[in-house]
Amino acid sequence: MQTTPQLNRIAAKLVPFDRLPDLRAAWGSKKVVFTNGCFDIVHLGHVEYLAKAADLGDVLVVGLNTDASVRRIKGPTRPLQDETSRAMVLAAMQTVSHVVLFDEDTPYNLIRQLQPDVLVKGADYKPEDIVGYDIVAARGGRVETIDFVKGYSTSRVVSAMCRS
Repeated sequence: MQTTPQLNRIAAKLVPFDRLPDLRAAWGSKKVVFTNGCFDIVHLGHVEYLAKAADLGDVLVVGLNTDASVRRIKGPTRPLQDETSRAMVLAAMQTVSHVVLFDEDTPYNLIRQLQPDVLVKGADYKPEDIVGYDIVAARGGRVETIDFVKGYSTSRVVSAMCRS
């Protein structure tokens, strides 16, 4: 990939797991929001979800499943885009402060490392069933769910592409 000042700015939003404690300390009293997912094909539903998540605090950190993790969760035909591409697309969004890759099937260790003030997932989860609920609740944080935008999902986009 060719570098430009803007591409460098976007790439700087990609942070390794081990930098999270230092970043967390640097943010001081800012309210840190965390969410995660595969974000294989970013669509309007993702854009609205991430904007609403960002509105819940000052810093939005997105945990992004690695390619290997996506394959374990979604099957051998996924992801459609590699982890670097998916991470750069997310990092290019103004609502996203940082993107952190994780290779586990859940972001539990990432949440434990980050210690977010707000944990966000889609409304298809009950807050107490969300991975990391115990960590966030134990430190007095909030766990929020956000409704999906009806008619938008990566599976639906893939299905429509296959019909074309």
